[in-house]
Amino acid sequence: MSRRDQTDAAASGGEMSLTDHLKELRNRVAVCVVFLVVAILVCLYFSPQLVELFTDLGKEYDYQFVYIAPQELLTVQLSIAAIGGLVLSAPVIVYHIYAFCAPGLKRTERLFFLLAVVFGTLCFCVGVLFAYKIAVPFMLYFFMDLSVGTDIASAVSVQNYVNFLLTVFVVFGAVFELPVLSVLLTRLGLLRPQWLVKSRKVLFVLIFLLAAIITPPDVISQIMVAVPMMALLELSIFLCRICEKLWRPREETTAPENG
Repeated sequence: MSRRDQTDAAASGGEMSLTDHLKELRNRVAVCVVFLVVAILVCLYFSPQLVELFTDLGKEYDYQFVYIAPQELLTVQLSIAAIGGLVLSAPVIVYHIYAFCAPGLKRTERLFFLLAVVFGTLCFCVGVLFAYKIAVPFMLYFFMDLSVGTDIASAVSVQNYVNFLLTVFVVFGAVFELPVLSVLLTRLGLLRPQWLVKSRKVLFVLIFLLAAIITPPDVISQIMVAVPMMALLELSIFLCRICEKLWRPREETTAPENG
């Protein structure tokens, strides 16, 4: 039997050689890269409209935007295109990761992976929406209100402004992933809800320290990030308790059989 026939037989039997795995990985990475490039080009085409959308949000609070370098507008559009392309291509990338790992996963593990992806995506979108509708308008109003009664006029660099918005969106999207991450760690046995309950006060302090690190250097931004994180921590404890009650009986009943 030739080497090609052996490869086909192994593939038909559900077993693949290391070379076949590497080829599959290469093909999937190539597809993800091509889709990412296409998504970035699409976002680059619409980036002027996105810049206008972001600046209109600031103009509602009497912000005036300028660019202080010839290439600044281009840099802003490229930044938006890169992040937008990554967001658009994320479902394709996650799918290919799942498809590559799926043959080695059990049925329950596949279902858990899919649920984690779905709820993780929803939580990220909710976080970005929360930032766009609540956090960012509040921050912009607060910053503009500081100049009331002074002779200082706002002339904000459009690059700094857009970078500020993108940072806030990414931070809030990542923060809202906390419940999904907690459930995932609980499922892997790396986290227990009892640990979170006992360490609640310490975690609150750490949350404020983390908010001070990942947000712009102002108290309002830190509070706007820390308060949702504390609420999400309480939600994570609640979900971890439920998941532990659901998974523990199954593990206890299957342990004697495995032993």
